[in-house]
Amino acid sequence: MNPFPPGADEDTPVFVISVAAQLSGLHAQTLRSYDRMGLVSPGRTSGGGRRYSVRDIVLLKEVQRLSQEAGVNLAGVKRIIELENEVDALRSRIAELTEELAQVHAAAEQAAAAIHKSYRHDLVPVKRETALVVWRPPQRRR
Repeated sequence: MNPFPPGADEDTPVFVISVAAQLSGLHAQTLRSYDRMGLVSPGRTSGGGRRYSVRDIVLLKEVQRLSQEAGVNLAGVKRIIELENEVDALRSRIAELTEELAQVHAAAEQAAAAIHKSYRHDLVPVKRETALVVWRPPQRRR
């Protein structure tokens, strides 16, 4: 069952900064700082207020884990996030190309089948042999 409101998913920005701070275990000022640094960029309302998605909350927790437990500085965390996003984009592209390749293979097989179907069936392939056969016409009687 989908725990989100109708039409929403994990990328839908729904949490105000105070709720996002509470859910992530961080201070609201830390969230603002992360936003300024480009680590976690929440959605914005028409009035400019920040709205965080479930994915943003997970990312906030990951930034905290990397910086506190793994000892990675925030510039390193930003680079890690950028590289993970790039890997995700490349995986998506690979999936698209794999699907496209499968469609091209299927089309090629259909084209080959259509060509084979159009062959004349009164022609019979003959094996090529290396032997030489000389034909001499029969001599006429006089």
